[in-house]
Amino acid sequence: MSQKKFQLIQGDCIDVMKSMPDESVDFIFSDPPYHLSNGGFSVKSGKQTSVHKGDWDVSSGLTSDFEFHKKWLSECRRVLKDNGTLMVSGTYHSIYRCGFALEMLGFRILNDITWYKPNAAPNLAGRNFAASHESIIWAAKSLKSKHIFNYEDMKTFEANSDFIKNPGKQMRDVWWIPTTPKREKAYGEHPTQKPVALLDRIVLAVTQPGDVVLDPFCGSGTTGVACLMNGRRFIGIEIDKNYIKIAESRMGELGDD
Repeated sequence: MSQKKFQLIQGDCIDVMKSMPDESVDFIFSDPPYHLSNGGFSVKSGKQTSVHKGDWDVSSGLTSDFEFHKKWLSECRRVLKDNGTLMVSGTYHSIYRCGFALEMLGFRILNDITWYKPNAAPNLAGRNFAASHESIIWAAKSLKSKHIFNYEDMKTFEANSDFIKNPGKQMRDVWWIPTTPKREKAYGEHPTQKPVALLDRIVLAVTQPGDVVLDPFCGSGTTGVACLMNGRRFIGIEIDKNYIKIAESRMGELGDD
């Protein structure tokens, strides 16, 4: 990419990535559709609300959903540098399909990070456990990849209220991070917006200053915000023009000089 700090592209991520050069990005964070918009309900601000997030989140069935994940992950692998890594987030609705696709495509799984959300919404039906975490698979491009992990930085990382992180000790694969605070939605809301605290930790853990980071489902731009905060360059792809506008406003605050 150019020397601009960030680039936002509206479009289908598979089509956009096909136009990108091979081995052109250092790290990819991906938050793909979980395909859970099935007519169910959740809780928001203490009130019952539909879980329908948009047509992009509606399941097309097991086989079609899996093929979708395999296609976009295949393009990710092509544009990723040989020593690059990728993280993909999900719940049980999607993460196992993504994990299987990663292994089929030749990625090497490095970690399965558990993002524990202490303020997650309660379960309304009372027929199963309240969902309070998301999984993040971290994978290297291949068995031969010499991936980046800023081990010492993660040992000394100031995790604020994360009581699981002991100062000066190895960072574990369970992270205690609340859901996105209201102040991070000042320019508008995305239904699956990730908190800056989560992406800040990720970017600092597995990239270096000046690296090019790609988010093929960038939504409202949290990955880009974390990149600009930490001196990384960012490419974000988003299909919805309204979310592109939110991302532009959020990153524009941080400049593109």
